[in-house]
Amino acid sequence: MFYITLIYDYFKNYMKTRLTYRSDFWIEVLSDLLFNGLNLFFILVVFLQTQSMGGWNQEQILFIYGYFMIPYGIFISFFNLWNFSERYIIKGEMDRILTRPAYNLWQLMLENLDPASLFSALAGLVVMIYSWVQLDLPFHWSDPFIFLLMVVGSILIYAGVYVSLTALSFFSDAPTGILPLIWNIQNYGRYPATIYNKLLKSVLTWILPFAFVGFYPAAYFIDPDNWKTFALLTPAMGVLFSIIGITIWNTGVKRYRGAGS
Repeated sequence: MFYITLIYDYFKNYMKTRLTYRSDFWIEVLSDLLFNGLNLFFILVVFLQTQSMGGWNQEQILFIYGYFMIPYGIFISFFNLWNFSERYIIKGEMDRILTRPAYNLWQLMLENLDPASLFSALAGLVVMIYSWVQLDLPFHWSDPFIFLLMVVGSILIYAGVYVSLTALSFFSDAPTGILPLIWNIQNYGRYPATIYNKLLKSVLTWILPFAFVGFYPAAYFIDPDNWKTFALLTPAMGVLFSIIGITIWNTGVKRYRGAGS
């Protein structure tokens, strides 16, 4: 209950701050939607030139992209530590975090909330529902529960990967520059893994498992006969990578010795 209360308190403070400058909040929402709209436009342009992409038609690609946007939007709403090294390590704000009783990573996530990104998740849900109807996919009573399980697994994969990379700041005074690279690689997850070569497909499945934040879970609903096994690995991969991320993070926090360390 203590940590749930923290979510409420931080969210309340966020809304008070953002609603002071309401136009900024809606501009941010609009920019996120425009960014996702451009990605959708790109997909539509591609399908003006071809009928399929690696055997997947336009509606199927849209369905995969719609799913991709949902865990992405939820994750990015709670994880905005891209300037962690500069703000919390170099400027010493990590000292302030460590003097408080709540778990340090939880505080950091809530301190950098960005609920405006939830609109991206909502837009993804709309795209997914539209594609579901266009594909005339069957609907089973278990689908909503499996969908929620998949989304949670995908979010945990995001968390595991990015927490691990953010924790590298505890081991190096200089920014690694690896986050922008990984950010670009994650976008491969919004397309079918079957369109990539074997090496890249293996990387996206087992090393940087971004195929599990888009393609594999979405493929469960499109073609369960061929992709059910991989899709159901999503929660397990999420738990595994989140444990790895938390372990690296806790190791880094123990190594931290204050500003300038």
